[in-house]
Amino acid sequence: MSLFNHLPPWRPSYSSGCFITLGQQLSGEGEDFISKNPMNFQQIIKQDEVQPSRYFSVKVESFSNLIDSIQKALWQDSQYRRLLQELGKGRSVQDYSLDSSSQLHLFEDWVVVPNDPTIQLRIIQKRHDSPLAGHFGQDKTIKLVMWDFHRSGITQFIKYYVSSSQQCSRNKNINHKKFGFLKPLPIPNGPWICFQCI
Repeated sequence: MSLFNHLPPWRPSYSSGCFITLGQQLSGEGEDFISKNPMNFQQIIKQDEVQPSRYFSVKVESFSNLIDSIQKALWQDSQYRRLLQELGKGRSVQDYSLDSSSQLHLFEDWVVVPNDPTIQLRIIQKRHDSPLAGHFGQDKTIKLVMWDFHRSGITQFIKYYVSSSQQCSRNKNINHKKFGFLKPLPIPNGPWICFQCI
């Protein structure tokens, strides 16, 4: 234990960005700690334990393809064509700007999405269906989309898309109250006279 003389500095929980991993070599140390105790450095996952069926690949669409599609579709959208012409002439439009590096039409700091259902669908698929996105529900998907994009009425489109997702409807948690105890019918005081099926 005398070889491990590193004490991590105390930080409050909100400012400790990451944890020190077990295999991380601390600064100022050489490779002496490996040779003195070989158990400090060992392979955790052996080669025969790796099975290809446990892993899967994820196809990620590049963001530049989506941006190119948005730029082309904005000129087709009659609502934003006039704003783009005003911004192209150097005039200022309230809350709208034109990004000089990417030539994107911005509403405050969000990329404006044209009224093109295929582009809206691609954005929602990237933020909802992708395994990297997490396949969240309506509220979190709306937040994920609203971090980068702006479109009036896109929240209704997201709600419709998520509610029609088969995987979401199968895996959705039950939100109602727990069922109560069964309440049997009261026991009659005496024998009954007749039985009617009306």
